[in-house]
Amino acid sequence: MNEKIVDPELTFEAALARLEEIVHTLDNGDAPLDESLALFEEGVSLVKLCSGKLDNAEQRVKILVRGEDGKVGEQDFIPTQN
Repeated sequence: MNEKIVDPELTFEAALARLEEIVHTLDNGDAPLDESLALFEEGVSLVKLCSGKLDNAEQRVKILVRGEDGKVGEQDFIPTQN
């Protein structure tokens, strides 16, 4: 499969909106096969882009903690796995 290259500078919100458009178009089933495949490939690229942006955001999240001395500091947020 030859994935369509998406603009890596695309914002998360713009990529998600485009992905929603693609899903809507594919759900309707009106697109010819070649167009459907191209849309699917673009969607895969958009999912990868969104996933990468979410991973990056997660790595940047910090929490504020109060130390034993009463001072407030930052530490990395480590999500728990459910």
